[in-house]
Amino acid sequence: MTLAKTNKVVTVTLNPALDLTGSLASLNAGAVSLVHQSNLHAAGKGVNVAKVLSDIGADVTVTGFLGKDNPELFHQLFAEIHVNNQFIEVEGATRINVKLVEQDGRVSDINFPGVEVTQEEIARFEATLFRLAQTHDYFVIAGSLPRGVTADQCAIWIEKLHQLGKKVLFDSSKQALNAGVEAHPWLIKPNDEELSEFVGQHLETAEQCQIAAQTLSDKGIENIVVSMGADGVMWLNQGQWLRSQPPRINVISTVGAGDTLVAGLCWGHMQLMPKHELLRFATSLSALAVSQVGVGLTSHQELENIMLDTKVSELNPITNLDNN
Repeated sequence: MTLAKTNKVVTVTLNPALDLTGSLASLNAGAVSLVHQSNLHAAGKGVNVAKVLSDIGADVTVTGFLGKDNPELFHQLFAEIHVNNQFIEVEGATRINVKLVEQDGRVSDINFPGVEVTQEEIARFEATLFRLAQTHDYFVIAGSLPRGVTADQCAIWIEKLHQLGKKVLFDSSKQALNAGVEAHPWLIKPNDEELSEFVGQHLETAEQCQIAAQTLSDKGIENIVVSMGADGVMWLNQGQWLRSQPPRINVISTVGAGDTLVAGLCWGHMQLMPKHELLRFATSLSALAVSQVGVGLTSHQELENIMLDTKVSELNPITNLDNN
């Protein structure tokens, strides 16, 4: 397939959530904690990616599963950000997740189980997904799985899209990540904690993350991106390692920073950016995200300022694994 610029992308959120975010001075575990500011909004990793992509200028279609009992905030968001809503509405209520953001930047997530989808609802989603594959080349599949959808089922969808020549950016964890990496996603973006869990050992250094990521490249994954918070981002593509380092940012909230990075990576590839420029853009966009509450591109000027101070360099592949 000849590479060409495109603005069209599909984001898939199989297990979205209404995020109830509360800001507080500090969390008093086992006691009363007073929240001084709160917000309830439509979210989920793929939904967050869709919002950022739409802000940048992408033509976004969203799909996945939504509970029929409480879809209003999702419908409102999709109208506000001008995305094409192709979600499958299912019986039950979309879950509410609680995020408690402390003054020092720490975030405590309390994630509830999602709706339970039936085989008939899964078949409706699958028909929608592959109908969209007729007119789209980029797919972002992000987040956890609802009850009723197995990790193996998700992997089958990734593999089918791969066989159709589609570029699947896959951002998940636990069993879904374990199964998904075997299905030839085009790009994965584990953070250092998710990568540690995947390989079954605690990864403390960038070099250890490199070693772990290089083992994943043997599975035919073209792009492996490891996000390391304030320590930047590493990207392995065709045997070449790049690392980006953003400037120090005053952290307000890390919620959505990883989703913002995925959106930046997706947009950079869709626009055929040169590799160094692409990684600088995606890293800076993610760094901007931690300086605000909520996801989205809030200031083009601030993004430009961060990009000027974001460094991108090449890394040597680590070949002598025994010494690391």
